[in-house]
Amino acid sequence: MLKVLIVDDHDMVSQGISLVLQDVKGVEVVGVAHSGEEAIAQSRATTPDIVLMDVHMPGIGGLGATKEIKRILPKTKVIALSALDDNLYPVKLIEAGASGYVTKGTNASELLDAINMVSKGEHYISKDIAQKMALSKFSIDDQGSPLGELSDRELQVAQMIVDCKKSSEIAEHLNVSPKTVSTYRTRIFAKLNIDSDVELIHLAVRYNVLGMG
Repeated sequence: MLKVLIVDDHDMVSQGISLVLQDVKGVEVVGVAHSGEEAIAQSRATTPDIVLMDVHMPGIGGLGATKEIKRILPKTKVIALSALDDNLYPVKLIEAGASGYVTKGTNASELLDAINMVSKGEHYISKDIAQKMALSKFSIDDQGSPLGELSDRELQVAQMIVDCKKSSEIAEHLNVSPKTVSTYRTRIFAKLNIDSDVELIHLAVRYNVLGMG
């Protein structure tokens, strides 16, 4: 029996995935988590074979949770699940140890294909994501996207800034103080050599990352 842990901070998404998997022969949903920290705790408790990991969640987020789960349970496979179809997050997640990446817009058949392939030790990336990664490889690798220099958390904050989220909204989502968000913003601006949110958005558009492409 293949044990699957679903991690998503939106109940409708997690419930939908649970419904898809509940009638699949040989698959058992062993739990549902709503944050990165909860995903780590439930992974320790249930030792799942597969973790379906939402990328953007409160707290440490999907990237941080993926790294920690792979550290404590190296045999557990992680499939990242995101509403975004940008090209930088798949790379970050694979570097973090994820074996697959699918978007939340994928159909049930493709999700099951991803689970099947990853359970066999293979990697799976949605075709549309793989194509976009290939098409944008020049802009990211050859031109040296400065956004690739951001840490996982800085990238998460940058994403929300580009999405025009207020500092208070970012702080609430990440379970940190507005002062901490301000510190991240300062670090991001310093690394990218920019002075405003507008310049950050321009960089995101220029390098076709952070969901702006």
